[in-house]
Amino acid sequence: MKACPFCNLDLLPTQRINMRNDHCLFLQLVEFRTKRDVIKGAGVIVPIKHKETVFDLSSKEWSATFSLLKQAKAYIDERYKPNGYNVGWNCEEVAGQHIPHAHLHVLPRYEGEPLAGKGIRYMFKTTLSSD
Repeated sequence: MKACPFCNLDLLPTQRINMRNDHCLFLQLVEFRTKRDVIKGAGVIVPIKHKETVFDLSSKEWSATFSLLKQAKAYIDERYKPNGYNVGWNCEEVAGQHIPHAHLHVLPRYEGEPLAGKGIRYMFKTTLSSD
């Protein structure tokens, strides 16, 4: 997996390991930690071993992901004070997964941002209502 930026962290030099456990990493891009009010604090939780989608995770990796998600939320809550979260997986390219290494998006949300109040179902509501 030489071309995978989650297996080879030096391929994306602006990403940082914020925290880790035995099976997973919580990564944040520098610009998501410090800029862009809409996505400040955003990050991804990735298994250390290359797994293409969430469906490939072992039970230990799944448990470690949940544990790290709780830790990441506590960190983001303290540092950025968001008003809510979107948390989710994209699986396979047709569903929006552009890096074929499982990664759980952790997206803090803030009052007053352009898409405040529009969650994951927003895509479905806007797509279906235009038919």
